[in-house]
Amino acid sequence: MKLSKKIDLCELSPIRKFYPYVVAAERRGVKIHALNIGQPDVQTPSVYFDALAAFRQNVLEYAPSPGIPELIEAIRGYYLRLNVALDPADILVTTGGSEALLMTMLCILDEGSEVIVPEPFYPNYNTFIRAAGGAICPVHTKPEDGYRYATREQIEPLINEKTRAILVTNPGNPTGTVLTAQELRLLADIAKEHDLYFICDEVYREFIYDGGEKNTAGCFDDLKEQLILIDSVSKRFSACGARIGALISRNRAFLEAATKIAQARLSVATLDQIGAAALYGVEPTYFEATRQEYQHRRDVCYRKLKEIPGVVTTEPKGAFYTMAKLPVDSAEDFQMFLLNEFEDNGETVTFAPGSGFYATPGAGKSEIRIAYVRCAEELERALDLLKLAIEKYNNR
Repeated sequence: MKLSKKIDLCELSPIRKFYPYVVAAERRGVKIHALNIGQPDVQTPSVYFDALAAFRQNVLEYAPSPGIPELIEAIRGYYLRLNVALDPADILVTTGGSEALLMTMLCILDEGSEVIVPEPFYPNYNTFIRAAGGAICPVHTKPEDGYRYATREQIEPLINEKTRAILVTNPGNPTGTVLTAQELRLLADIAKEHDLYFICDEVYREFIYDGGEKNTAGCFDDLKEQLILIDSVSKRFSACGARIGALISRNRAFLEAATKIAQARLSVATLDQIGAAALYGVEPTYFEATRQEYQHRRDVCYRKLKEIPGVVTTEPKGAFYTMAKLPVDSAEDFQMFLLNEFEDNGETVTFAPGSGFYATPGAGKSEIRIAYVRCAEELERALDLLKLAIEKYNNR
């Protein structure tokens, strides 16, 4: 039996592909310090659970395909606080930011289309784009340059007749790079000048450190046709299991196209939408406290990585990830060593190997992505384990 050529071009997520080996290690009694996945341990605001507990209906009905009105209004209110005015018709509620991205690619790409994406990038971008028949055209970045990419010299030479969009994550996953207002405007101008979609994945918007400026491309009123925003409650409110996102655009033809897919999948889970609507009502102090906690964890992670001989990394300025080049021959082989052979006092550590974050063949082989989403004490121990394991791996 044959599988599609499109799915053959997709890869397993480097963030989740080692799960069977994690299970096997845990069955042997090994404690795993998980730095591979962006699953925060920060408490989900209680209003989410209160809203679910208060739900009283005799029948759990389908929700409207675009989303329940309460959630759409809550999202509008959130954006108004960012000085971005949206109509209800500009918002399509999705099953997480992932569905918003997949819908976007299915709506804008044909076979052979290209999307310009700075690398390293969130690996599932490749899956979504490949599933729609397209391919990533990578913008090469380097840690020595702070993974910066927002210049005409880096972007415009990649534009050709196949190019449909520029896709950025801001703040960045996996690099923690934060675009300045001027860089964001420049990318928007390039997209507008070349008649391209400008897709901004802003799910980490609240987490910017060291007094950095919080920007959103939604403030560009002149990008009515080009701009597509991807949003989610998963990271913002530490509610990854809720699976609520949003696809936002003032391009009505685009959203009408996305609605075809939304109607085909019927609706997003009603209860999760009710809980998510409540989340948008939390006080601004919640975001400030959460940002401070993640900045503290960033500081711990960066300090501990610099203590490991041979590691090359850069200080992330947003989100809660960092990339690091390790003094090992293969991050994937090293990860298998960690799960199958290494332990210290019954403990080991996982990360996401870096090659899956690149489109360029051979890139990222010795790199890893770390999600600093666990408490500072656990991060300290995990990175001590990483240092010890590198020594043992290279001395085998």
